Amino acid sequence: MENNYKERLSDILSRKETQVRPIEEAFKHNLTNKIVKDEYNSTPRDIYNALSYTIMDQLAEGWLETQRQHHYHDAKRVYYLSMEFLIGRLLKTNINNLHVDCQVQALLSKLNFDFNTIEDMEEDAGLGNGGLGRLAACFLESMATLGIPSFGYGIRYDYGLFKQDIENGWQIEKPDKWLENGYPWEIQRAEKYSINFYGHVEKSIDTDGKEISVWKNYNKVFAVPYDIPVPGFSNKTVNTLRLWSAKTDDEFKLQIFNNGDFINAYEEKLQDENITKILYPNDNVYAGLELRLKQEYFFCAASLQDIMRRFKENPSHDFKNIPNKIVIQLNDTHPAIAIPELIRILVDEENLNFDEAWDITKHTFAYTNHTLLPEALEKWPERMFSYMLPRHLEIIYLINTKLMEDLQIKFGPDMGRMQRMSIIEEGRDKMVRMAYLAVASSFSVNGVSELHSELIKKELLPDFYQLYPEKFKNKTNGITPRRWLYKCNNRLSELITSKIGTGWITNLNELKKLSSLKDKDRLIEGWEIIKNNNKKDLSNWLEKKYGFSFDHNSMVDVQTKRIHEYKRQLLNVMHVIHLYLKLKNNPDMPFAPRTVLIGGKAAPAYHVAKLYIKLINNVANVINNDPKVNAKLKLFFIPNYNVTVAEKIMPAADLSEQISTAGKEASGTGNMKFALNGALTIGTLDGANVEIKEEVGDENIYIFGLTAEEVTNLREEGYDPKKYINEYEPLQEVLELIRNGFFSPEQHDLFYPIYSNLINHDPYMIMADFKSYVECQEQVSKDFLNRELWLKKSIANVANVGKFSSDRTIAEYNWDIWKATPVEIK
Repeated sequence: MENNYKERLSDILSRKETQVRPIEEAFKHNLTNKIVKDEYNSTPRDIYNALSYTIMDQLAEGWLETQRQHHYHDAKRVYYLSMEFLIGRLLKTNINNLHVDCQVQALLSKLNFDFNTIEDMEEDAGLGNGGLGRLAACFLESMATLGIPSFGYGIRYDYGLFKQDIENGWQIEKPDKWLENGYPWEIQRAEKYSINFYGHVEKSIDTDGKEISVWKNYNKVFAVPYDIPVPGFSNKTVNTLRLWSAKTDDEFKLQIFNNGDFINAYEEKLQDENITKILYPNDNVYAGLELRLKQEYFFCAASLQDIMRRFKENPSHDFKNIPNKIVIQLNDTHPAIAIPELIRILVDEENLNFDEAWDITKHTFAYTNHTLLPEALEKWPERMFSYMLPRHLEIIYLINTKLMEDLQIKFGPDMGRMQRMSIIEEGRDKMVRMAYLAVASSFSVNGVSELHSELIKKELLPDFYQLYPEKFKNKTNGITPRRWLYKCNNRLSELITSKIGTGWITNLNELKKLSSLKDKDRLIEGWEIIKNNNKKDLSNWLEKKYGFSFDHNSMVDVQTKRIHEYKRQLLNVMHVIHLYLKLKNNPDMPFAPRTVLIGGKAAPAYHVAKLYIKLINNVANVINNDPKVNAKLKLFFIPNYNVTVAEKIMPAADLSEQISTAGKEASGTGNMKFALNGALTIGTLDGANVEIKEEVGDENIYIFGLTAEEVTNLREEGYDPKKYINEYEPLQEVLELIRNGFFSPEQHDLFYPIYSNLINHDPYMIMADFKSYVECQEQVSKDFLNRELWLKKSIANVANVGKFSSDRTIAEYNWDIWKATPVEIK
C-alpha cells in the first residue's frame, strides 16, 4: 500500500497546474511549501496537516469577507463568553460545511488513503470538559449557519482537563497534550493586550475636581489571541472563535534577569504563563482557587479590550450606543467578572461617570444559568478579590449599592431580603457571589429548559425573580444536527435524505416527514440494518482499542456524561447488579440481551465519583468473566470519553440513560443527541427530558421515578432511605453485594462508604427511585424484544426531536434577547 500511495502522491505533485482540481492544487502547494515534504518522506500526519491547511485556504476568503461585511453594515455583534468550547475534531465538519467532501474523497482515493485514517491524526481540542463546552460549540456553529454576526471568546488551554486511563479499575489522570503536534486550525494574531493583576487603588482628583480611582503597582501579563474559523453550513459566513493565551511581560522579566535574579525571573515567567496552562486547576486548595479566578479575569479582560477596540474603530460610535452594537452573552457565571471590567474601562479609561457606565453595562450583558446546584454557583473570597482585583471589588460594591437601591424601592427596608440578595455574602469570611452579580447586572437571565427556568424562579433565585421578573426567560438547549447526525451517523443521514431530501440538515423540523411516509416497511427494514451496522462498528472499535466486544443483537444501553452523584451512574450499575443476580438465579429465563456502556470523567479531587468508576469496573470484571451470564449481559466502562468517542457511540445506542435526580439537571444535551440518532430514552422528568417526552409522545419514552416537586416534598418531610430498602427485597440483595465485598475481594470494605451513604443519607434519592427504575427497565426489555414495535419507537424519536436543534435555540436567543440582524455574506 505504501509504495502505491507514494506513486499516487508523486503523480499529484508532478501534475501541471492546469490539470489539477482546486483542492488538489492547494493540497500540493501545502504539502510541498508548508509541510516541506514530498512523496518519499510524507507521513499520514503530514497528509492530515496538508489537507487541513488546504481546507483553511478554502475558508480564508469567506472568513475575510465575513468581517468586511459585518464592518460595512456596522452590524450589531453577539459576543459569546465561555470558559469552555468543546469543539471536537474540525476536519470533517469543515469539509462538510464547505461541501468539498467529494473532492477530498477523490484526492484521498488517489492516494489510496482511507479518510478515517487521516482524521484519526487530529486530536480533540482540549478546550472543555462536558455539556457546557459542547453547547457553546454547537451555538457558535448555529450562529454562523444563521448568519448572525458573532464572536466566541475563551481560553487556549495548553493542556485539556486530562486524559483518562483506567488502571486496575481506577481512574488515572494523564496530561492531555492536545497541542503536542501543533494545531492547523488556528492562526496566531500579532496584536496582544495587557492584563493587570494585584497592586492597589489610590484616590486622586482630576482636572475637573472629580475624585477618581487609579489602579497602581499592578503586575502585567499579556493576552495573545489565536483565531479558529467557525464556518456556517451551506453559506459563506465564517465567524471567529478567539482564544487567549497568556504570555509574560518579557521587558519586566528581563530587568529582573539582568539584575542577576535568574531563578526568580524564570519562576515569574512560569507563574504568568500558567494562567492558560490547564483547564480547571484543582480549586480545593487556595492556590488553585486563585488561579481559577485569574483565568476568568484574564480572558474576560482581554475579550472586553478586543470588543471595545472593534467598537471604537467606527468614529461615529458613541459609548451610549454600545447596547445597540454589542451584546455580551455570559455562558454561566464564569465570565461574570466581565461586568465590572466593562465598567472599569468606561469609567477609568473613557472618563464616563459611574451612573453612565452602569446604565450602559446593564443593557449590554445577558446571563445564562446552567445549574440548579447551589454549590455550583461561583463564590470568591472577598480578601482574594481585594488582593488580586482591588479596583473590581470597589466596582462590585458600587453595583451592590445599586441593587440594594432597587430592592428598597420595590420592597422597602427589608433587611432579611437585603442580606439574602446582597452580592457580598456576610460572614466570618465575606464572599463575592458571582451569580448574583450576573443577575443584578444583566438585562436578560435565562435557564436552559422549561423545568430548569421555572426552578430558577421558584427555588434557586426567587428573590431576584420577584425583584426583576421581566429579566427571566427560558431558552431550551439544542444541538447542531450537522455534527450530531449528518457527520456522525452517515448511514442514517443517507437513509433519511433518500426519503425526505436534504432540507432537514438546516431545518430539523423537516424530520417530521418521516412520520407520514407511506412505505414504512422499507424504512423500518433499512433502519434496523443501519443500527446493526453501527453497533458492529462500535464493537469493532472497542475490541481494537480495549479488547472488549459485544453481540450487535444485544440492546446497547448507554450512559455517557460527567461522573457525578446527581447524574446517578450508581443507580445504573445497581440495576446491572440486579440483572446479574436474576440471571445467576435463573440462567435460562427469557432475557433481552443487554450491553451496558458507561463513560465519563470524574473531577480529580472528586473521590466519591472516582470510587463509582472503580465500582463500575469491578462489577464489569465479575459479569464479563462469568460464562453463565456474559452471553446475555455485559458491562464496560469506556475510558476518556470525549466528542470523538461520543460520535462513535451515539449512532449505535439503543437506550439512552438520562436518570438524574429530578430537579438537578438543568437541561442535558446528550439526551437530545441520543434521541436524534434513534435511541429511546429512559429517564426521570428532569431537565429537557420533560420536553423530549412532550415532543416524542408518552408511548415513545420510558419515564420513571419521583418528579422534582415530589423530591422537594420528600426532602422537606424528612427522607428516610431505609424505608424503601425495607420494602423491596431486590434492593436489599444488591446492597448486600456492595456491602460484603463481593465485587472487591481484594479489599472487602472498599465500597462500604457507598453502602453507608445510601442507607443513611442517600442525598440523590436512589433508594426511593430504584424500584420504579427496575420496573421501567423491565418494560424496556419487553419492548426491545418486539423488534417492529421498538423500531417504530426509534423512528418516532428521530421524527419528533426537531425542536432540539441549536438553530432553533439560537434563533430564539436572537429574536428575544440579542436582536442582531443576520448578514448574508455574498
